[in-house]
Formats: sequence, structure tokens, C-alpha cells
Amino acid sequence: MPLDCALVKENRKIPPATVKRLPLYLQCLDQIDSDSIGISSKNLADLAKVNDAQVRRDLSYLGTLGTRGVGYDIKTLRNQLQLELGLVEGWSAVIVGVGNLGSALAHYGGFKDKGFGVVGLFDDDPKKINSQVAGLVVTPLSKMEEYCKKYNVAIGIIATPGEYAQGVADQLIDCGVRSILNFAPVLLKNVKDVQIRSVDLSQELQILSYYLDRPILKAVD
Repeated sequence: MPLDCALVKENRKIPPATVKRLPLYLQCLDQIDSDSIGISSKNLADLAKVNDAQVRRDLSYLGTLGTRGVGYDIKTLRNQLQLELGLVEGWSAVIVGVGNLGSALAHYGGFKDKGFGVVGLFDDDPKKINSQVAGLVVTPLSKMEEYCKKYNVAIGIIATPGEYAQGVADQLIDCGVRSILNFAPVLLKNVKDVQIRSVDLSQELQILSYYLDRPILKAVD
């Protein structure tokens, strides 16, 4: 990354709620007709299902100012979002746990499309080790540190059963990984200078269950 870009990102404090919406805005831009040049804050808000004042406030943290009557230049806005999210450089990731979920994640093409390359798959099941999934060989956990150093791994994806998740997280952190995406149905311990995001599918289903017999209200972040 150029030094000036790095300094801009480091010195700009963006609220976590805004950071959470930036990938959503980027996804919305991908839905727009390729012939379109600009987009208004209202149109982007409609796609993202937020209000247009929120869009303008969020994008102002990027130093992005729309033009009255024209809106935002789509190409410039996309580039700014990708830069802020760190997608310009590309990041290496590993998946730990090659069961049904881990295998599905390995086959998912969206990671590569967004700048994330899965470079390693790890499991401790002897029946899975040395097998191939999505063109990668499943490797024992004992070799994870070697992989992390070789490929400068930035992100660890945990897809193990819950009882193994914390141990795997600890091992990833010991290997120098500072960003973890956890799909195991447990809460991992917070560690200083380590970013942990959890996706618990069972919790999401429970939330949907709550709303099944209730009127749908507009979500508030």
C-alpha cells in the first residue's frame, strides 16, 4: 500500500457501525447498471435499506463528497470503499475445520472475488488429511504456523465444532493471525489487538424465529 494511503487510513477514525455498512454499500454498487456513472445518496440508501442522511454521513468519513444534482461518481466511490476496507492489496486466509461447512466455504468463489485468497485448509481428522477440497490439500494443524508465515496469512476462518474453536483461535493467534472469522457456535475470548467476528447460524435462525409470528418492523442498527 502506498505510504500516503496508509497514513490516511490510520489517521481517520471511522465508527464501528459505519465500518459495518461499508461492505454493504460496496455490494450495492455491484448491483447498479454498468453503464451508470453516478448514483445519488437516496438511490444508494434505497438499495442499502438505510436513510440517505446516513449514507451521506457514512461516506463523509471516507472524504467522499457527492455533487448536488449528480451524486457520487460510482467508479471513484467503489475505489474508495475498496481502499478503506483493505481490498486493494488482497489478503491471504486459511480455513480450519474441513467438515461440511468448511468445505462449502472453501468452494465459495466470493472470497476471491472480493480480494481474499484461501491458501490453506487444516483439520486434525486423519481421514481428511491429504485429501483435496477446492483444489487445496487438507493439512494437519501442526503445519499451520509454517503456512501462516509462508503465505503471510492475515485471516483465520474457524469452521470447527464448538468445543475445538477456542483452541484453534489460540493457535491462530500464536501463528500471528490477527483477524478471525468464527463460524463455531461459541463465543471466543477477546484478545488485545485481535479482531474477532462471529457468525452463529443457529442464533440467526433463532432471531428469525422470533419474528415469524410478529409484524415486520424496519430494522434499526
